[in-house]
Amino acid sequence: MVHIGLIGGIGPKATSFYYEAIARAFAGAGRPLSLTIAHTELSLLANNLMSDNKRAQAEEFRRVTQQLQAAGSDRVAITSFGGSFCADDFARISPLPMVDGPTALVEHLQLAGFERVGILGTTAVMRTKLYGKLDGICETLTPADDNDAAMQQCHDDYRELAFNGVATEKQRTRLFGAAQRLVDRGAQSVILGGTDLNVIFDGSEPVPVIDSAEVHVRAIVADALT
Repeated sequence: MVHIGLIGGIGPKATSFYYEAIARAFAGAGRPLSLTIAHTELSLLANNLMSDNKRAQAEEFRRVTQQLQAAGSDRVAITSFGGSFCADDFARISPLPMVDGPTALVEHLQLAGFERVGILGTTAVMRTKLYGKLDGICETLTPADDNDAAMQQCHDDYRELAFNGVATEKQRTRLFGAAQRLVDRGAQSVILGGTDLNVIFDGSEPVPVIDSAEVHVRAIVADALT
């Protein structure tokens, strides 16, 4: 039996989403679940993300992964697509094999055959087209194609959502509007490149979306059950 290790706390709502979704999947498969969550601070991640300090964040992920390893975990997953900005650096020093969210998303897009998608999340996620991993996979539209202010507003709304775990109606309206504009410009679907975006995009959204966290969860579960 594979013992799943989750790096949590970035943010708390995202951690809950991963835990609950994985637990449901194992219950549906009639299989016992072995899972441990180790906590890291969202404020630390936010500071390292803003300063693009991949090395410091990778070291922090290594620290909490050592806790997961000590608890018996066989695999580790980062429960944050924003936190995956240092995933390549972390993979080189992680004491456990990693089930990577962006890699799972790329595989999903390839299988689905998407040619043009939009993406919402942090500025790092959007500007780099998910850290360069979508390059050559499909055309990726961002709010920055409208203007930089639109990009920054999406980032600010997402950051507040991640810290607070709840959304205001203004944030909901702005993010729905940003997604709609991406579809109006030709996106076949909009990638939710921030894990906490599923607080807003809960099935009531006016456009088709790809929940990156759901895709990642399916990859974690598939890895653990095989």
